[in-house]
This record gives sequence, structure tokens and C-alpha cells, in this order.
Amino acid sequence: MAQTSFDQLGLIEPILKALQQEGYSTPTPIQAQSIPYLLEGRDLLGVAQTGTGKTAAFAIPIIQHLAVDGGGTGRGGKRIIQALILTPTRELAIQIDESFRSYARHTRLRTTVIFGGVGQKPQTDALRSGVDILVATPGRLLDLMHQGYVHLNDLRFFVLDEADRMLDMGFIHDVRKVIAALPKQRQTLFFSATMPPEVQKLSASLLTNPVKVEVTPVSSTAETVQQEVYFVDKPNKPKLLIHLLNTRDIPVALVFSRTKHGADKLARLIDKAGIRAEAIHGNKAQNARQRALNNFKERKTRVLVATDIAARGIDIDSLSHVVNYDIPNIPETYVHRIGRTGRAGASGIAISLCDAEERPYLRDITKLIARQIPVVEEHPFPANGENAAPIEVPVPQQRGRRNGQAQQQPRNEPRREPRNNNPRGGRRPDARPERKEHPANGRERQHSAPAEKAHGTDYAALTAELMKDLDVAAGNAKPQQGQGGGRDNNRRRWHGSRRNSGR
Repeated sequence: MAQTSFDQLGLIEPILKALQQEGYSTPTPIQAQSIPYLLEGRDLLGVAQTGTGKTAAFAIPIIQHLAVDGGGTGRGGKRIIQALILTPTRELAIQIDESFRSYARHTRLRTTVIFGGVGQKPQTDALRSGVDILVATPGRLLDLMHQGYVHLNDLRFFVLDEADRMLDMGFIHDVRKVIAALPKQRQTLFFSATMPPEVQKLSASLLTNPVKVEVTPVSSTAETVQQEVYFVDKPNKPKLLIHLLNTRDIPVALVFSRTKHGADKLARLIDKAGIRAEAIHGNKAQNARQRALNNFKERKTRVLVATDIAARGIDIDSLSHVVNYDIPNIPETYVHRIGRTGRAGASGIAISLCDAEERPYLRDITKLIARQIPVVEEHPFPANGENAAPIEVPVPQQRGRRNGQAQQQPRNEPRREPRNNNPRGGRRPDARPERKEHPANGRERQHSAPAEKAHGTDYAALTAELMKDLDVAAGNAKPQQGQGGGRDNNRRRWHGSRRNSGR
């Protein structure tokens, strides 16, 4: 699609004014492709990496629909919920709510956000006063629905954001409960950074004749991100990370840890080394998480150590470095992580620290992104032995076809023999008979004897003796032998004799 501007997308003046104040003039690819379809009322399946602007892609059309229609009111003139955005984490819910407020600032629409981990009274007070747009996490939403604070009978727009992460976090049952409470007639928007089979199945159950927008393959990484990997023994990982922070030009770094306990421990070690660091994960109180995030955004904290779930939705302007302290065991998670840097065309650096146990994970990542990650060998804590060797992933080769063209094999691999090159009568690898079996004369048939005797029993000889005995018992003459006395001739003559004797 040719580059366009927001002015060309048919947006109303209040939204254009808000976008101008935010400094936006040109839509991202997913925005340029999604907004026209959503303004037409189509269901949409959006596949895009983190940081591609998908929040604005669904927020802007929803705001325009509600602003043009004048919103909705229930009993007593109270506003009713007409749009629900369901998202997995509190941080992401807060950011989506902020985006809606920014884009709708020149309209009369009201939006609010609800999530767990904090007291519910401010949230229920906002719901009582009436809202048009509700951003929520699954747990708190179901809780307030059961308490009677949230009613979705009049919902017109439903957005399921970060669907893949929603399933990873175990929210699938909560999501299905929410979906069961929605009206059948609605516009559904389904966004996910990756599309594993479970997510595809969920999208198929939600969407009606959707348009699919996929701006980049799920396995791709941004070209503006420089990737590099350090092979290191596990005990030396903290030392190497602190060495890199002290010797390289790293203004701020988002460091990923696999576990909550590991995030806390690593943050303490970095802080003890004289580098300001904080940890953020699900066990932290909401106000502590928000404070750590604000400190990182304001550059009061140089290093933020986070788990994948807690970091989902973190949007940091000009984040220069992402560090995979623990290599993720899901390759797509690597794409998510390094997508935190190199946004909006800016450059970024993604550093991975890989120990011996994580080499299989790195191999899977290399296969997914279809490129070798450069190895940095010159550092004070190299891995021992073969664990320091680069990981080589063979380039996929096109399979040969069954038209006689053999597939070219690498030199260091044994050549696979073509199926049809076995000696005549020999047993084929798939044990299926070739078309040249069942010959017309006995001479060809005799060549199959070695294959049968290889199993320890000469079935041809046994069958021939049995047929002779039956012919004698039936009173027939000795059957005429073809060339070589083949078994097939005996079988045909014997079948005829049996039919004759039965008349």
C-alpha cells in the first residue's frame, strides 16, 4: 500500500486534531490497512509485531463510530458500555486507556480502565457514572460483572488484544466466559502478535467473515535492531551483564528474566554493583510496578529487569538496548522481546546471554527468524569447550519431486537412495509392492524368492506344494507349467479347478 496520511482515511476533525497534537501525521502500515475496513464495520484479524501502532489501529475507528453516532444512554440518561477492550496485563490496559483518552480528547466520549491488584472502589465509581469505552483485564472484569457493576448487553465493539499472550497466561477460560456474555451482533477485532494453532482456533470462533491484516511475518525481527549473542557459562552471567553495563555505551536497558525470583535477585546484584536497577513482575504491588516503570521512563533507573508477562505492553520511547539475560524457550517470545527497541525506524541493540542449557532455545530462535545471530567472542567470560561454538542451523533445501529429479544432499550427510532404484524384486523401504510385481510369466516371479527367504520362510514353495495337493485331491491332472513353473500360473489353474468341482 502506498504511503498515505491520516487526512486520507476519512477521519473526523476531532480525531485529526488529536492526532496532530500527538505528533502523528502518517499512519503505520497496520493503521493504514486496518482503519478503512474497521470504519466499514468489518470484523478484523490483525497480526502485527509489538510496536507497530496497533492500539491506534483499533482505537481510532471505534472512537469515530461512537462519536458520529452520539454514544448511547440507558435508563436515566446514564452512559452504557458500547466498546470493550480486553487485554492481558495491567500495564497494557493502562496504556490502551491513555491512548483512547488522547485520541478522544476532543469528543464527549468517556473511557475507563479496570484491572486487579488495586482497590476496586475508584473503578466502580467510574462505572456508576457511566462510560462509553471500557478497557479491562479478564479477572477484574469477571469479578465486577458478577457483582453487577458491568453490563455488556448493549456492547457494539469487542477488541481482544494480545490474544497469544492471553492464552499463554492461562486466561482462556476467563476469555470464554466474557465472550459468552457478549451480544451476538457486534463488531469484533482480534489482534495478536503471533498465530499459533490455539489462537487461530479462537479467532475462528469469534470472527465473522473477517479481513486479515498482517503487516510483517510473525517470525521476522525489525531490520533496525542489531542482534548479538554472547556464549557464557551460567554462573558467569551476572558478571558478564555488569561488565557490559560498565564498558559499553548503554544508556538504559530492559533486561528479561525468566522468573520473578530471578528478576528480583538480578536487580539486587546490578544495584549492588553501583548501577541503579529495579525489577517489575506480577508479584509486585501495582503502585510499585507503576513507580518502577515511571522511574525507568524518566531515566531515574538505568536498568529495568522484567519478566515477559510484566513487560508486555511496556512502551518506552528511545529504548536503546534489550538484554535477554535468560533465553526464552518459546522462539516467538524472542521476537516480542527485541521488539521493545528499534521502534518507529529508530535503531536498537538486542543482546542475548546464552549458556549451555539454552543452546537448543537459541537454535529454535535462529530457525524461526531465518538468520544467524552474530556471536561476540571477545569478552572476559567465554563459555568453556564446545559451548562457545557458534550454533549453525542448516539452510532449508527444497525437496525433490517424484518426477525422477533427485534432491541434492549436503556433502556431510549420507545420500538417500531414490525409492525406485532397488534391484528388481527387492523389498522396498516402505514395504509397498511396485507396479512391476505380479509378472505375466514365472521367470520374473522367481527373482522375488530371495526377498521372501530373507524372512526365514519360503512361502512360494509352501504355496506351490499346497496347490499340488489340492489339485490331486480334486482329481485334476497335473497343472501345465509355464516357463520356470511360476506360482501365478498354479494359482490360476487351481482356482479354476475348485470352481469346477463345486458345480
